[in-house]
Amino acid sequence: MYIPPHFHEIDPDEIRAVIEAAPLACIVAQTTEGLVANHIPMLSAPDGTLIGHVALANDMHRLVADGQEVLAIFRAGDAYVSPNFYPSKPEHHRHVPTWNYQVVHVYGPITFQHDEHAKRAAVGLLTRTHERRLNGSNAWRMADAPMDYMTQMLANIVAFRIDVKRVLAKSKLSQNREERDFLGAVAGVRTAGREDVASSMERRLRK
Repeated sequence: MYIPPHFHEIDPDEIRAVIEAAPLACIVAQTTEGLVANHIPMLSAPDGTLIGHVALANDMHRLVADGQEVLAIFRAGDAYVSPNFYPSKPEHHRHVPTWNYQVVHVYGPITFQHDEHAKRAAVGLLTRTHERRLNGSNAWRMADAPMDYMTQMLANIVAFRIDVKRVLAKSKLSQNREERDFLGAVAGVRTAGREDVASSMERRLRK
């Protein structure tokens, strides 16, 4: 990934925030059939690995060998930035359109897990996290489903973990602009309906 120095994200809290805000990662791997990519929700486990699961019918766990390096791409919000957002534009017209975004690339070996304990752990982590965020005290629990049904569902998935070895992150949020143009970009992005990106930009300003 091309990362100019002023867009290189090294703040671990910001990197963690991107992964948590955009858990649907694109996992890319090289196989005997060429490159494969799968879009799979993942979360960080307590030990720092990335945890998730795929459908048993998904050939990913057959095409990608245990221990093979994969690339997981987490992409947060993005927004088009018009030159019209910059107050300095009428003065010299030396601006062109661009795109703001945040992305995290995580590299590491993947290990597939077929035992029920690992599958329950993966499903439990994902559902607890997302259900509590969405439904609070009314969060769905695995125990809410009939035991035989849950056993059947677990039999149809394969759990996996990615041991994180390298992380590259980029926050392209107009931080290379002078303050008035930066604030103009924030306002323009917000007016365009991308509150998430505008908030990320403002958070960058406070650092």
